[in-house]
Amino acid sequence: SLGLVIGSGRSLFLTGPSGNGKTASARAQVDAIPGEIWIPYAIEVDGQVIRIFDAHNHLPVEHSNDDYDRRWLRIRPPLVVVGGELTLQSLDLAYTDTQRFYEAPLHMKSNGGVLVVDDLGRQRCSATELLNRWIVPLEYRIDYLTLNTGKKIQVPFEQIVVFATNLTESDLEDEAFMRRMGYRLHAEGPSAETYTEIFLRYARGRGLAADEKLVQQVLRKYQIEGRLPKACDPRDLIDRVIDRCRLKKQQVKLTEEGLEIVWRGYFGRVDTDPKRG
Repeated sequence: SLGLVIGSGRSLFLTGPSGNGKTASARAQVDAIPGEIWIPYAIEVDGQVIRIFDAHNHLPVEHSNDDYDRRWLRIRPPLVVVGGELTLQSLDLAYTDTQRFYEAPLHMKSNGGVLVVDDLGRQRCSATELLNRWIVPLEYRIDYLTLNTGKKIQVPFEQIVVFATNLTESDLEDEAFMRRMGYRLHAEGPSAETYTEIFLRYARGRGLAADEKLVQQVLRKYQIEGRLPKACDPRDLIDRVIDRCRLKKQQVKLTEEGLEIVWRGYFGRVDTDPKRG
């Protein structure tokens, strides 16, 4: 499904319980977009200047060609991530009185790349208001912005928009919006095999030795305590083992004892004696 999103450039509605890789999957989309793009530092409309380049979201790349218009910049496909700070106002042009130019909205800066709306439903505007604002752009790949003079301008809406959320389609109750959504994907919790692979890969990435026997001991603790494994748990547990070893000035390594200690600090204690309820 993620490959189809990249290949088509369509939007993605990514749901599922927290901690199972929705945000990580959404962020990884931009790495699958090949090539580079050129963007203008700014554009001018009827004497009004709109700044496009954003050093926070646009990563310039070196190139050998010196024969080009210096008003343009070559960048990697941009990744713009917005969360709870998003408002409807941030989707319009923002005029700066002191510098006398407009700042382009986030979806204009993400053209050619990926725009991730993280934790949809936690924004300062309702999910319904946000989705209604983007119904037309998602379908026709253009948006309309208004200058202070009242003039409306048409701008491209050419990016992959990923909505990552704990909400379900029934929570939104907006069939018109969901019909315009390119693809829908539900991020499930990991199987035992997937959990083991995540654990081993992350341990190797941190320079630590780990084997499947150790992971099986961790998985048994989930069964004993009636917990559902999450894809983020291996990273969090391993990082806490590293924190503890460094605090105690010990050699950093994964052990059953060390994982048992950080497990209690991460999940809290659970009384598994049925006689005590």
